[in-house]
Amino acid sequence: QVQLVESGGGLVQAGGSLRLSCAASGRTFSSIAMGWFRQAPGKEREFVAAISWTGSNTDYADSVKGRFTISRDNAKNTMYLQMNSLKPEDTAVYYCSADGSYRTVRAGYGIDYWGKGTLVTVSS
Repeated sequence: QVQLVESGGGLVQAGGSLRLSCAASGRTFSSIAMGWFRQAPGKEREFVAAISWTGSNTDYADSVKGRFTISRDNAKNTMYLQMNSLKPEDTAVYYCSADGSYRTVRAGYGIDYWGKGTLVTVSS
């Protein structure tokens, strides 16, 4: 079992920055791939970014490339999402996810573990 807790969400003006954190406990953190997803009001959940257990592989949705950076600190059992140049369309609940397979996290289906989410609101 892996427990995931997100933090760092809040209200920010367009053009601003936020850093989300996802603290993991339970199963050995360094052996799992992780990712961020988001769900805006009235929309389906969508992939944002993924990172392999070593941190050597990362992927991003086209909509956030160049603005968001995913990273992890295996010593602290924590994953991060640095979000810069935020836009109103980035407003959503952001979810942390984890799975033994990077491919699964990247695909967004069948992921074993999810956090409860943290709300990010970007005002125009």
